[in-house]
Amino acid sequence: MKVSLNWLKDYLAIELSPTEIGEILTSIGLEVEGIEKIERIPGGLEGVVVGFVKTCERHPNADRLSVTTVEIGKDHLLHIVCGAPNVAVGQKVLVATEGTTLHPTKGEPLTIKRER
Repeated sequence: MKVSLNWLKDYLAIELSPTEIGEILTSIGLEVEGIEKIERIPGGLEGVVVGFVKTCERHPNADRLSVTTVEIGKDHLLHIVCGAPNVAVGQKVLVATEGTTLHPTKGEPLTIKRER
């Protein structure tokens, strides 16, 4: 029988990892054969944060790109080249930080890297 961790948390006040809960259940005689992580979005959007666009200027060498400065709550601003035609100063935007892997609906996963 499969049991949802969220369902268990509805009935028990527990703040343990799924692995620790599995070990406890097994130790009391309820064998846990495995733990499955189910994600509606591949990667679970890990590494994606909300940013605030501080500046936005046209890219000097491309007609359809903008160079933005984005604040994501860290001690430094990020300089991001953006292809969205509607990006503007003052917007809150989703930012995939360096190292984040995005899974498009078609094609191969893409890992965000810093251009040096």
